[in-house]
Amino acid sequence: MKKEIQILAAFLAIFLIAYFLPLATPQFAEGTPTANQTTTRAIVEAFVLLQWYARNHTLACVVPALFIAGAITTFLSKESVLKHLGPKANKVEAYSVASVSGTILAVCSCSVLPMFAGIYRVGAGLGPAACFLYAGPAINILAIFLTARVLGFELGVARIIGAMVFGVIVGLLMAVIFRDSEAKRTAATMAMPDPPAAKRPLWQNAAMLIAMIAFLVFSDWFNPGDKNVVMADGTKFAATLQYETLSQYDLRLKQAVLEHEPGEVVRLAKTEIASIEDVDTWVVRIHHVRWYLAGLMGLLVVGMSLAWLDKPDFMEWMGNTWSFSKLLIPLLFGGVFVVGFLGALVPEEQVAALVGGNSFASNLVAATIGCLFYFATLTEIPILETLLKNGMGSGPALALLLAGPALSIPSILVIRSILGNTKTVVFVGLVIILSTFVGMGYGQIFPENPVLHTTGSSVPVAAAPMQ
Repeated sequence: MKKEIQILAAFLAIFLIAYFLPLATPQFAEGTPTANQTTTRAIVEAFVLLQWYARNHTLACVVPALFIAGAITTFLSKESVLKHLGPKANKVEAYSVASVSGTILAVCSCSVLPMFAGIYRVGAGLGPAACFLYAGPAINILAIFLTARVLGFELGVARIIGAMVFGVIVGLLMAVIFRDSEAKRTAATMAMPDPPAAKRPLWQNAAMLIAMIAFLVFSDWFNPGDKNVVMADGTKFAATLQYETLSQYDLRLKQAVLEHEPGEVVRLAKTEIASIEDVDTWVVRIHHVRWYLAGLMGLLVVGMSLAWLDKPDFMEWMGNTWSFSKLLIPLLFGGVFVVGFLGALVPEEQVAALVGGNSFASNLVAATIGCLFYFATLTEIPILETLLKNGMGSGPALALLLAGPALSIPSILVIRSILGNTKTVVFVGLVIILSTFVGMGYGQIFPENPVLHTTGSSVPVAAAPMQ
């Protein structure tokens, strides 16, 4: 028990440090930065991304998902999971449910990972579980609509079709490639002694899980970040919020302001801004009341737990949740920090230069970048918009969209801890390869850059303080 308390204390300390650490990017001398300056900048940016993750995703996204994963392991019987998602389940049913789950969940990979771990631990087949792992975050309905609105109708449609089909293909290939090891895992699962008879009817367990998922959806309801900004000197402009720390905003401009062009990312201290307000949409309206809706779902979960669970059930649920927490939280936080560090070393204009045209190499680079870098829900769209303005091809854009939401360094680390090295390498490889070839095909059919076709010209991008 003492060791568990020490681990919990360490988690809380890291979270509080990341949440409250006063961050301000140091100013560097003009000209070519030295190696030390570049490294220092990358370290600061890593902490900026980690703070953003702690403030915006940990409590609202990761923690509820861990409780859901614990509940799945505790309350779902292996028989029911094997019947609907196991290796011998009806494949049409299993893959259909897994491939469209993201439409209902509307969550990012941070939330899907614990749930994937839960259903896989209970006995779900590798194929349906892998399909769920990919399609869950990739088919986020809000991201699909925003993609179509910002990046073009064709790219939005291609994204949703690609995500659904990809999930099924990746799942089927994983099931075929690892059919022998999965057969052994299924036999071991079936050989385990049957659990005691259920203490509650199925509808009670289902109601609790639905309420917890609803809590997750509302607590992690994403604000697209479109803002109307008024500076202290009266300057007004529209921008998309990229990151926010306790002292500053990173804003991607939607129009030219002073010496900055549309698409540039500018960093402003909060003291420089007189007001910053959301653009009014139905998504934003729900975002403004999300905690009331999440609170209502939380009260339902508490009420149902008090009414239906006895102490052994509750303690088993908490124990499973804690097991997932110890497994996943260090990997997620460490992975986010690494992504922030690497992202600062590779400016967007350099990335755009590697993914122009529609060659095999440009699509492969785009898919690989998508698999490695962390894109929170909807943030991939303004980033991709800027890359397109800098000359990214339409094919590589789709390749990044298909590979990015489902994978990142943090999620790869977590998947490895669940599936092992070989299955993780194959899963990542399948996503990269399929994204590359689908991107090439899309680039052949729709070669026109959707952003440049709309704006008419390319614009430079640079992260800089507002003058």
